[in-house]
Amino acid sequence: MYKKILVTLDATPTDRAIVEHIKALAKIMHSHVVLLHVADGWAARMYGADAVSPEVTADKDYLEKLRSEFQSEGISAEAELAFGEPADEIVKWIQKKGCDLVAMSTHGHRFLGDLLLGTTAPNVQHKVKVPVLLLRAR
Repeated sequence: MYKKILVTLDATPTDRAIVEHIKALAKIMHSHVVLLHVADGWAARMYGADAVSPEVTADKDYLEKLRSEFQSEGISAEAELAFGEPADEIVKWIQKKGCDLVAMSTHGHRFLGDLLLGTTAPNVQHKVKVPVLLLRAR
């Protein structure tokens, strides 16, 4: 059912919730997992894929660590780093490369928190035509 699962990550502790959930699902479904993080710091937004900064280096290391974690558990996985505004880049990725499921952790903010901290998950959810699994981090 879910041959290709896109897992969007924000490189915070909230990622663990969706990572653990998708590991179990991917094993059952024999899915290929794509781990996507969108670097959105000033260097990433200014220079895109040519950005060189401690943030971009840390993001690449983080993605590689998670990719290895999935693969060590027998789950086919790859990691990709995008650059720019997270919701827009996630939607672009889905439109270009396609997937059967998008999996995201949410922070569970309400109103003021959304205004201050963003609304990536709802923006993605309303702009794509594939199922979106939103898992609220604890």
